[in-house]
Amino acid sequence: MAKLNDIQLLRTTFLRGPSVWTYRPVLEVWLDLGELEEYPSNKIPGLNERLTAWLPDLIEHTCGVGERGGFIQRLEGGTWMGHVLEHVVIELLNLAGLPAEFGQTREISKPGVYRMVFRCPEEAVARVALEMGHQLLMAAINDQPFDLKPAIHAIKTAINDRYLGPSTGCIVDAASERRIPHIRLNDGNLVQLGYGAAQRRIWTAESDQTSAIAEGIAQDKDFTKRLLAACGVPVPEGQVVNSPEEAWEVAQEIGTPVTVKPSDGNHARGVTLELYEEADVKTAFALAQPEGSDVIVEKFIDGVEHRILVVGGKVVAATKGETVSVYGNGTATLSQLVEVLNQDPRRGPEQEFPLDWINLQAGAVKLELNRQHVAPDSVIPKGQAVLLQRNGNMAIDCTDEVHPDVAYYAILAAKIVGLDIAGMDMILKDVSQPMQGQGAILEVNAGPGLLMHLKPTNGAPRPVGMAIADHLFPRTEEDRDAGRIPVVGIVGTRENAFIARLVGWLLQLSGKRTGVASSEGMFLANRQTQKTDTANWAGAHRLLTNRLAEAAVIQTTPRSILEEGLAYDRCLIGVVTDMDGYETLADHDVHEAGQMRRVIRTQIDVVLSHGAGVLNADLAEVAELAELSDGEVILYTLDAANEVVAAHRQENEGGRAVLVKGNNVVLATGAQERVLGTLDALALPGGKRPDTPALLAAIATAWALDISPDLIGAGIKTFEYSN
Repeated sequence: MAKLNDIQLLRTTFLRGPSVWTYRPVLEVWLDLGELEEYPSNKIPGLNERLTAWLPDLIEHTCGVGERGGFIQRLEGGTWMGHVLEHVVIELLNLAGLPAEFGQTREISKPGVYRMVFRCPEEAVARVALEMGHQLLMAAINDQPFDLKPAIHAIKTAINDRYLGPSTGCIVDAASERRIPHIRLNDGNLVQLGYGAAQRRIWTAESDQTSAIAEGIAQDKDFTKRLLAACGVPVPEGQVVNSPEEAWEVAQEIGTPVTVKPSDGNHARGVTLELYEEADVKTAFALAQPEGSDVIVEKFIDGVEHRILVVGGKVVAATKGETVSVYGNGTATLSQLVEVLNQDPRRGPEQEFPLDWINLQAGAVKLELNRQHVAPDSVIPKGQAVLLQRNGNMAIDCTDEVHPDVAYYAILAAKIVGLDIAGMDMILKDVSQPMQGQGAILEVNAGPGLLMHLKPTNGAPRPVGMAIADHLFPRTEEDRDAGRIPVVGIVGTRENAFIARLVGWLLQLSGKRTGVASSEGMFLANRQTQKTDTANWAGAHRLLTNRLAEAAVIQTTPRSILEEGLAYDRCLIGVVTDMDGYETLADHDVHEAGQMRRVIRTQIDVVLSHGAGVLNADLAEVAELAELSDGEVILYTLDAANEVVAAHRQENEGGRAVLVKGNNVVLATGAQERVLGTLDALALPGGKRPDTPALLAAIATAWALDISPDLIGAGIKTFEYSN
């Protein structure tokens, strides 16, 4: 069979929030199959066999069939290459350790051109996965070789470069489990949990409650010890030294064995234990000096290393360490024995592994080997143990064994230093016994690593991410608004900027400092902070990251939904005024009014269950969105006899609506009605009457926000509006 031409990737768009496809970020790809439109999967000889040989787990893809092997059935029955590419990319992400879970492929109005999407939280990773999937599929189509390992490695590299570290990631995952939204603020591990004034920030296992002073104290290990000792916490005797000679002098004064370590290092780098000899002490000084600003010599305390994690004044996890040794077999060299040891799946160079590889060229390891008079090329006699590492292997869970006295001293030490989240390095002979007389606190660590508690080598993983999330956002009885401020989302084309600004003004009068992102600019507390159009993802994003915003009103457009997605995961109030504007969206394959429902519904799809959708009942296509709202629905209409409104009031146990009856604006709840005022009375300063449907939309939205009718009426009359 002749070589078939490449699938053309016409454009790729990363949708960063809820969109026409799903609630989560996806990469949307427009594909032109070209001549491959004439070649479904069952018409390319050997294609299916090659794909399943390279990607055997495609058998697990249920596809639209809904059962294991569903996608294979589609392949054998004949499916088009856009659909095949979707599943290839998803499987590559699975193999790279990032389950994609969602994908769709739909043909557009132009024959042979498809829109394919797949879920992926990070754009850079999604683009690499697409590139690798495209290459693999074309190789399978044209019966060319393809090396799978480099493709998966490329995706894994992108994941490692772009994804949150395990400590930050577990906190974000825990927050998401509680439906607390998050925003990544940089390419590293700085993450905002929650929106606006309700937000908290984390950076690895540090929070915005972590005092800079406390962190500075914790980094100075000598000063930390003096503080702890002054409060009666057991610590080892020691002092700062400035030279190898002074290190040996201090060692003689306090008595060997001693520990030599940097004064402000971390992760056990530069720490050497149980030193007796002058040469070893001086060598250890040289190892410690590059890792910190000073070097400490302290009394070595016999026992087992422990890490106790304290969060918000509570011990939430504990691990203990073990030394690392290899045992000779009489034939293998030490290097060969260590090579086998490093094949342990729990060991690796990346931070997701609980244990590091053993590096025989590392200074601390070389020192241990010198003390035992062995070298990497030494053949170790059968049964002889060679100690490789004494510390830094705290990955055996012992949380359930911690004695209350040990927990007391760990919590006390965190309070003395002033840390809300702290990792206590302790030496204890037995963690299940009282601390006095059998142990001491060696270090207090700010921003402690959490991986040892998430992936212990032995014992149960601990929910440390949830402990930190609960510390930052204490649970309440309903626990539905943690990290959230009232967010109002407005979509449509009819006077939406006016609606947004009036709602923002009414929220401001109700006592909430309110931000507004609209096509007329950005406003905070009714002051304009930006004049350019902010009815887009970037404008909403800026508003939601503003710590001053106690409420947010966000105008969006159908184009923004199609090209960016919404900037928020859920909103308290979703407002739809109309479905106009399809004529401007031909570049998104929107060619008729009926296609707008799929776009506009996104705003109602994200309404919280205790929120409300505000809909224009004078437009049937808008009113029909009521069935999609998870929350209450409030309709507004110019026609008091509107049949949709009448049915809504009757059928929904007191359904609410805002309507015009004669010249009066009426707030209706079921059969009950309250006159808010006449249209003439509800004018802006100077007697200017606003567009009536827009006024009703704003009133309905304010009512949905539980703003009192009296305040709504007074607020309208005092709203100074200019555009």
